[in-house]
Amino acid sequence: MNTRPPFRRLPRHRLVVLAAAVGLLATGCSAFGSADDSPDSDGAGASGAGGIRVAMVTHGSEGDAFWDRVKRGAEAAAAKDGIELTYVSDPDPAGQAELVREAVRDGVDGIALTLAKPAAMKGPVNEARAADIPVVGLNSGIDSWKSAGLLEFFGQDEGVAGRAVGDKLDELKAEHALCVVHERGNVALEARCAGVKKTFGGITENLYVDGTDMRAVSGIIAARLRQDPTIDEVVTNGADFALTAVEAAAEADSDADVATFDLNDDLVDAVRGGNVQFAVDQQPYLQGYLAVDALWLYRTNGNISGGGVAPVLTGPAFVTKANADSVAGFAADGTR
Repeated sequence: MNTRPPFRRLPRHRLVVLAAAVGLLATGCSAFGSADDSPDSDGAGASGAGGIRVAMVTHGSEGDAFWDRVKRGAEAAAAKDGIELTYVSDPDPAGQAELVREAVRDGVDGIALTLAKPAAMKGPVNEARAADIPVVGLNSGIDSWKSAGLLEFFGQDEGVAGRAVGDKLDELKAEHALCVVHERGNVALEARCAGVKKTFGGITENLYVDGTDMRAVSGIIAARLRQDPTIDEVVTNGADFALTAVEAAAEADSDADVATFDLNDDLVDAVRGGNVQFAVDQQPYLQGYLAVDALWLYRTNGNISGGGVAPVLTGPAFVTKANADSVAGFAADGTR
């Protein structure tokens, strides 16, 4: 990957974080500021001490607890390294692509991004490479990061995680699993459910829902459970969806158990209380932290985690009733 060579370490300076730039784009304003911004600008383009500026551009939805953890990890690394960080997100692939292009135009020193829809990121990543801006990946796109030209990747191998869940369901003697996909076409979610199907000895079927409408999600899950009482396991792809599935199963008067990928504070409590069987933790805080820290290490010391040929895995790690107490405190702090 063609990137500018690392430069000397610069002094620590203030951390600037900006969330959700969709409204700014709609009004023609830049989420990243510009070279003409005054020193008092609220945008991340108002750099202090001329230090390293990093943009993190994800496909996360505003207010999603999972992405809050990613952001907190990124902020912690930025504070440690003296990086000026801008965090922006857009669940729409075209919107996310435009945010990456905006970071390139602003001349940031590094970009961390997700590849939930790899094809949409191909053009923006090529533009970053042409501008000699190093790009690392996190969370989504473990099968696409190298071909996309990214320097490094931090996340969970979703296929491996899915296969581990399939094995777990066999241990629990499940027979018919419903794998709930809340964003059609998201490569990570599809890979998880495909992994479950590959190792689970019972029946696996995907149920597609609109993750932006939680009431509809609950209704669709409840309706499917009423239609087929042989479904004895619901596997979701997010903590909030798992908690909704618990309510849906109760509404449908179903005996189906619930398990999930990803967790938050409430989900850990649900595991401790036995309402959710287990969760697979991909450690989003760690993903955000490592992605930002990796750009700092590359820029200041030329380091490339994984040698640029292998991803750095942050999961899967199972959280069950047996170990939930040890995770609960970190979850309450918003770091697990």
